[in-house]
Amino acid sequence: MMSDGRWLLGAALAALTGLLGCAAPGAEPMDGVLRTPDQRFAAIADFPYTPNYLTVPHENGRLRMHYIDEGPRDAPVILAFHSQGQWAYAYRDMIPIFVDAGYRVVVPDFIGFGRSDKLARGEDYEFDDHVTWLTSFIEQMQFDTDVTAFMFDWGGYLGLRVVADHPDFFDRLVLANTGLPRGTSSGTQFFKRWRAGMLARPEVPQGQMVNEGVMNKLTEAEIAAYDAPYLDESYKAAPRRFPMIIPIEDGDKAAPANKAAWDKLAEFDKPVLTIFSRMFATSDSLGPIPLIEQIPGTAGQDHALIDRASFYIVDDASQELAERTLAFIAATREPGTVSGE
Repeated sequence: MMSDGRWLLGAALAALTGLLGCAAPGAEPMDGVLRTPDQRFAAIADFPYTPNYLTVPHENGRLRMHYIDEGPRDAPVILAFHSQGQWAYAYRDMIPIFVDAGYRVVVPDFIGFGRSDKLARGEDYEFDDHVTWLTSFIEQMQFDTDVTAFMFDWGGYLGLRVVADHPDFFDRLVLANTGLPRGTSSGTQFFKRWRAGMLARPEVPQGQMVNEGVMNKLTEAEIAAYDAPYLDESYKAAPRRFPMIIPIEDGDKAAPANKAAWDKLAEFDKPVLTIFSRMFATSDSLGPIPLIEQIPGTAGQDHALIDRASFYIVDDASQELAERTLAFIAATREPGTVSGE
C-alpha cells in the first residue's frame, strides 16, 4: 500500500509534469514513436473496456502508456502485468471476475505493446527502461488502498525489480510462471534457446506465439486480438527486442541490478503466492522453487501447480487463476478491512 509520503510525492511529480508542459495523453507521439490507430481495436469482441492513458518519461520527451482501469476507484486494487506476445487483452477473462468480486482492476500495457506508444528502434529499449516506465506508472496511479500485484512471465521479470526497489507499492504478490533472470547459470541454456528461436523468426507473430504456448488453443478472433496492436513488423521492435535485453549471462547489462534486486527480495515478507503450470514445477528457469526459497512472504501460502496449463497460463487457466487469487487475498487481509486501510 502506498504511504502518504509516496502519494504526496506522486502528486507533486504530476503537478510538476503539467508545469513543464510535457506531452498530454492525447498529444501526438514524438518523433521516432509509433502509435497504433484506435480503429485497430474496434472489432475486438469481449473486451469492452475504456482505454486510459498517462505519460512516462523518455530522454526525448514523454511516451503515452495505456492501461485498463475497471471497478470502484476506492476498492482494493488488483494490478496485473502481461507477458511477451500479450497486452492487457491477456486478462480479458480475469478482469470481470475480479470486478464482480468488488475489486478495482488495473492492467497496463508495457511501452512497445498493446495500445501504448512504440519506439521504432529496438536498440532504444533496455531492461532498465521498462523498469523505469513501470515504476513511473505505479507512482502516478497513486494507489491509496490495498494493492495485489499479479505478475506473469515478463510481468514478474520487470515487476519484481519494482518490488525490490519499492516494496511499499504492494501489499501482496501473485507470481505465475515467472521469476527474476539475473545472468546466473540457472536457466541460462533455456533462455539461450529461447533467444535463438526468437531471432530465427523472420516475423514475430504475437497471437500465434501465444497460441503455440497454450494447451487450450485460441480462436482465430483471439489470435487476431493479440495481433491488433501491430500494423506490421515495424511496430514490433519491443517484442523483438525482449530476448536481447533479458540478462541470461553474467556480463549482460541488466544482470547486476537484477542480482541486487534478488538479494532485496530476501527481505520481502508480505504475502506472496506462486501459481505455476505443473510442467515447470522443477524447472530452475520457469519453476516456483527458487522464488519460494528466496522470498520470506511465500512461507505458509497455498501455492499451486496447475495441470491443464502450458506456458501462457493466463490463457489456459484464467478462471482458476482468478479464483485462487481472490482466495489468497481474502486469506491474507486483516479481518474487518474494507479498503486495505
